[in-house]
Amino acid sequence: MGLPWYRAHIVVLNDPNRLLSVHIMHIALVAGWAGSMALYELAVFDPSDPVLDPMWRQGMFVIPFMTRLGITNSWGGWTITGGTVTNPGKPSLDLPKIFGIHLFLSGVACFGFGAFHVTGFYGPGIWVSDPYGLMGKVQPVNPAWGVEGFDPFVPGGIASHHIAAGTLGILTGLFHLSVRPPQCLYKGLRMGNIETILSSSIVVVFFAALCVAGTMWYGSATTPIELFGPTRYQWDQGYFQQEIYRRVSAGLAENQSLSEAWSKIPEKLAFYDYISNNPVKEGLFRAGSMDNGDGIAVGWADVPFRRAESKYSVEQVGVTVEFYGGELNGVSYSDPATVKKYARHAQLGEIFELDRATLKSDGVFCSSPRGWFTFGHASFALLFFFGHIWHGARTLFRDVFAGIDPDLDAQVEFGAFQKLGDPTTKRQAA
Repeated sequence: MGLPWYRAHIVVLNDPNRLLSVHIMHIALVAGWAGSMALYELAVFDPSDPVLDPMWRQGMFVIPFMTRLGITNSWGGWTITGGTVTNPGKPSLDLPKIFGIHLFLSGVACFGFGAFHVTGFYGPGIWVSDPYGLMGKVQPVNPAWGVEGFDPFVPGGIASHHIAAGTLGILTGLFHLSVRPPQCLYKGLRMGNIETILSSSIVVVFFAALCVAGTMWYGSATTPIELFGPTRYQWDQGYFQQEIYRRVSAGLAENQSLSEAWSKIPEKLAFYDYISNNPVKEGLFRAGSMDNGDGIAVGWADVPFRRAESKYSVEQVGVTVEFYGGELNGVSYSDPATVKKYARHAQLGEIFELDRATLKSDGVFCSSPRGWFTFGHASFALLFFFGHIWHGARTLFRDVFAGIDPDLDAQVEFGAFQKLGDPTTKRQAA
């Protein structure tokens, strides 16, 4: 019996062994990729300059998530072991009960993460940073149970939401373990069909991917800029530029000179305002890290103007550029070509000297891990949404798609009969 390509996975519907094996293989692929990618990133990661060459500039994708969870700190060591339950009788899948088990276990994991890991009760805590990404570190977080817990930039909401969601998952899991669904609901939602589980699982993945794409792109306490780079909105609103000018103005108010005021600007703060670190720019589909694009930043030199508004050319008025702070502190240029060079750079934020020789960088921008993560998860969320619609329609209208009575209790083996599900038309061996 020939099956079209989009029905190839139908062969595992009534074979629990193969159904389990494909799930194990899927987990192995996910975990194997994450583990091997982490080992690769650890092999190429250079932690020598966390200010001008942080992990997100080097194209690290897995390490920021490990760091966010405080994986660099010790848990004290613990393992999970379990026994094996065998069923020598007729294989059967009690899907509503399996759903209750999974919901209960995921609720326990969710509650444990929020109540123990994040709070530091038994674990290191999570990465917590200041609004400008200057003083971040792994530390315990107290749950925020008030309105402030709904602020996406308050770390306490991570703890409280995991505790609340975990508690809800535990209670609903116990409910589904102890209460059987009514027959009308069981048949109406096709709870006896494994493809129903596939459809509902896909929509959970779709929703999760959509949520994390939003928190990554717009920024939140779960995506600190020290680990993933700044967001486009911080660049659009001049977020770091305003803080730099505020600090300089405060220094001038304390009778500091321009040079002294600018010299006290943290280099990390200035680096966030560099154009290449804005995830909205060309280079999204270029392979490689940001360092492979425009190079490794080695030094900062501020420029006293940000945009050219003069109606006359530099040659006509004889503009002089003078630097305050950074490696060119106190240096001035009056040569028109040099002045225009720095004027062009000033349009794009703070200026940094870049090492392009070490990695043979080509000077063309590459997107940050924040941009890649958002693009990838938004794209796959869309695909999984269509997958949910497809498999949901297949399970709701199974009799139309496959020609099988949804109330058929007999074991159906695809390819064993000339007419699907009809034991009177058993195929003859050739």
